[in-house]
Amino acid sequence: MKEERRKHLRNLALWTWSWVASLAIATFGPIFIWGDHKFLTPLAILINLIHGGCMMLANRKLFNHYDELERKIHLEALGLTLGLTVIVGLTFSLLDQTNLIPFDAEIGVLVGFIGVTYMITLLINTKRYR
Repeated sequence: MKEERRKHLRNLALWTWSWVASLAIATFGPIFIWGDHKFLTPLAILINLIHGGCMMLANRKLFNHYDELERKIHLEALGLTLGLTVIVGLTFSLLDQTNLIPFDAEIGVLVGFIGVTYMITLLINTKRYR
């Protein structure tokens, strides 16, 4: 059972790092490697999209391996993260549109917020249910 979980975790880690690498290539390739190439940039973006889908499937396989308590902990953390992300993301965008913040609302800030929120809610739920 533990070996199967490790297998799922390794698979998720590989797809996650592959997605991150393909995102970096799709982001910086047009700037530093191939310039304004009409074929390579869309191809890199498509490859990134495919790797993201594979990462999601690997995540799903891991979640399906969890027991009921682990699923409850993660599902609640995901639900809270989604709700907070929508509220904070739209508020962040509105602050940018109305020029109430001195910088542009970048998606990277929201992605960081998602990661931190999920980790915190996961830690709180794990402590609460165990």
